[in-house]
Amino acid sequence: METLIFDCDGVLVDSECLAEGVLMERLGQWLPDLHPEQELRQALGMTTSAILAHLEQRSRYTLPSDALDRIDAAIEVRLARELCAIPGVADHLARLSLPVAIVSNSSRRRVRASLETTGLAEWLDDVPLFTAEEVEFPKPDPGVYMLAAQRLTCEPSDCLVIEDSVSGVTAARAAGMTVIGFLGASHIEPGHDRSLLDAGAWRLMTRMNELDDLLALWRQSAVSDNANTRTTE
Repeated sequence: METLIFDCDGVLVDSECLAEGVLMERLGQWLPDLHPEQELRQALGMTTSAILAHLEQRSRYTLPSDALDRIDAAIEVRLARELCAIPGVADHLARLSLPVAIVSNSSRRRVRASLETTGLAEWLDDVPLFTAEEVEFPKPDPGVYMLAAQRLTCEPSDCLVIEDSVSGVTAARAAGMTVIGFLGASHIEPGHDRSLLDAGAWRLMTRMNELDDLLALWRQSAVSDNANTRTTE
């Protein structure tokens, strides 16, 4: 069964720039020997807790014991006040004809809140949602994508994933899925396209209105692959 799987942050909602802003502000205070902006660019797509653990190891300083809670609370405030949907997402969701799911490294609560804040819950409220809370390791580990395929009872090869981060592309590819690298969020910097391709992205997309053509190309490729398989048997 063909299934289209969206990452949430940076694909459905333009949240990464808001979260990064909070992290840079707080980490600049707590870990002053690091360059937060540069470090965070390399950690795109990781969970907040993983980012904090990674950066604390690289610093001479120690984070406050409640650093994660304080950062998460500040991020929630900014998301509630400023979060917007990625341009074109709502229009595309309104006309999709194939099953859809969401796979995210964020918590279920945050994803649901983001969909409500941006109005995307109108189309995605009943869509299957899989988060890193449900598996032992978050992306770039493929566990959450493998869980999605299992619960959706579909083959990984029948899943087309849209991801904006290297960790997300890496996870979906390791699970055996085809991945479109998305470059349309406000946090994307020059050179990120090459990073996504190097991680295994099949194609790149800068605007949501490109998705119809990529879906058609993906289906055409699948038909061609099946025909080649039958020919060699």
